[in-house]
Amino acid sequence: MSDVRHVLVLPDRDAAQEASEALGERFGVDEEPRLVRDALAGEDDAEDAQWLVLLRDEQGRLDPAELDEFAGEWEGWREEP
Repeated sequence: MSDVRHVLVLPDRDAAQEASEALGERFGVDEEPRLVRDALAGEDDAEDAQWLVLLRDEQGRLDPAELDEFAGEWEGWREEP
């Protein structure tokens, strides 16, 4: 098994939570993705934080382009880990 991971970068916590819930419905993801707050460099204000949705794809069945399009629905993108 490989250790493939996908990182979706989203603008706020609400978007990250909604996207995390929708991943199971859209892509059949069984394992719950991990949400991580990513403060922008030099910013202490919580308003200036992005949220990351981290998910494992050990079988490599998720298409990166589809995930990028999916993240775009919440004004986000897929980042190469």
